[in-house]
Amino acid sequence: MKLYCYCFAFFILFSFFDDIYAQTHKKYEPNWESLGQYECPEWFKDAKLGIFIHWGVYSVPEYGNEWYGYHMYRKKKTNHITGKESKETNPTYVHHKKTYGDPKTFGYKDFIPMFKAKKFNPDDWISLFKQAGAKYIVPVGEHCDGFAMYNASHTRWNSLQMGPKRDVLGELAIAARKKGLKVGSSSHLAFGYKWWKYEKDYDTTDPEYQDLYIKPHDYLAAPTKEFLDLFYRRSMDMIEKYKLDLMWFDFGFCAPEYEENRLKILSEYYNLADQWNKGVVLNYKKIGWEPIPDGAAVLDLERGKLDRIRDLPWQTDTSIGRNSWSYVKDWQTKPAGELIDEFVDIVSKNGNLLLNVGPKSDGTIPEDQKQVLLEIGQWLNVNGEAIYASRPWILYGEGTNRSKTGDHTEYNTKAMTEKDIRFTTKENAIYAFVMDWPTSDILIKSFSTTLTSIADQIEKVSLLGSTEDILWKRDETGLMITLPKTKPSSKYAFAFKIKLKEAPDGIYKGVKN
Repeated sequence: MKLYCYCFAFFILFSFFDDIYAQTHKKYEPNWESLGQYECPEWFKDAKLGIFIHWGVYSVPEYGNEWYGYHMYRKKKTNHITGKESKETNPTYVHHKKTYGDPKTFGYKDFIPMFKAKKFNPDDWISLFKQAGAKYIVPVGEHCDGFAMYNASHTRWNSLQMGPKRDVLGELAIAARKKGLKVGSSSHLAFGYKWWKYEKDYDTTDPEYQDLYIKPHDYLAAPTKEFLDLFYRRSMDMIEKYKLDLMWFDFGFCAPEYEENRLKILSEYYNLADQWNKGVVLNYKKIGWEPIPDGAAVLDLERGKLDRIRDLPWQTDTSIGRNSWSYVKDWQTKPAGELIDEFVDIVSKNGNLLLNVGPKSDGTIPEDQKQVLLEIGQWLNVNGEAIYASRPWILYGEGTNRSKTGDHTEYNTKAMTEKDIRFTTKENAIYAFVMDWPTSDILIKSFSTTLTSIADQIEKVSLLGSTEDILWKRDETGLMITLPKTKPSSKYAFAFKIKLKEAPDGIYKGVKN
């Protein structure tokens, strides 16, 4: 009995000192040299597809986009960078006044009781995302409007105390993890400091609501220490409370005044991840500034891509909606084929796709968005072998269609054709995606015997989704694949599997790939 007591006491003492050691000998310190140790986890590199979810108070008016709160108080169109008003009338202001009344009598806060979310079913959402082939989710935790979609400790303006009166992020996290999906959240709050228009008789100037609208200040005023501290506490509240696998920050977080926050949040998040014994991801943007050194976190491009392979993993976030992130009545749904082409192009360059859905305020996901997700899932059922856990080849592809690099470049994207080919690799195979069904035999010039991209070791060529024997030959002009007689069931981006006798020497080896 004494021996048992001694062992138990030793165990308690060991645990105590181990905990003290962990707290005082943290791997990451709040400086860029220390944060340069970070390695992107394999789960993110393998996942390829995540689902973004823009759903909040801004979903109630179903007009314009998720920037409704920014625009509804401004009579004239306003440049969101400079705050300068133009001479043009702001259509959101006109719509709001006509539909709900003057902003002096019906403010943004008055939408909150209308946000009831009576049909919100997290299990149904996650089931749909799983069918779409997604491996992680990123619900918007708090948009620029400052309304928290979780059980927030540092603001009363949250979905548990108001509106739906539910912990939206918490419920989605539970449902997602049951299905094996990783869980992230997003913060857009940094730009919230410039979100509201302060004018006499607006509720934005009422002291009773300053904890939502922030104390009135000039548009170009730098965030106060009080706001920066609140931003930090709210960000860490989300991270810690839900043990997030991924934390996504919008462009406001890039600004120089958030440097201290960036260092604190990154180091504390990564140290928590070590305690949790799991790999985590922090997404950031490079709009206007270079806020984080390459490799210390994972770069995200909004509605844009890269024109080449990046050594480090990266991500595109875009929406199924061409004109909005949140649901609006004139929502314009992109076709599945367009999104799949973009997806393949992104993966061929070492990227992931974070694809956004915009549920209605009642918690339902519109049928047109569901159908797009299901089509992507059906395509992945056939072609997922060439996507999940794949890595770039030495070339991302060939053809005349080359995307521009940068945020908000998707509007200039041209449709892919049968002449456009994209590559991925996994184990002893190179996958060549022909981006439209070919009308003649396929010539892949990158496989010419005169090039050193691969040794002369092709064993077999097959077409994913087809049982047909594929005829091929390779010479100095390239790899010639005879046009298959039958088109497979999948409609888009057809993947030819080029099986090699052994893993290709030419696989792309990035710095931290």
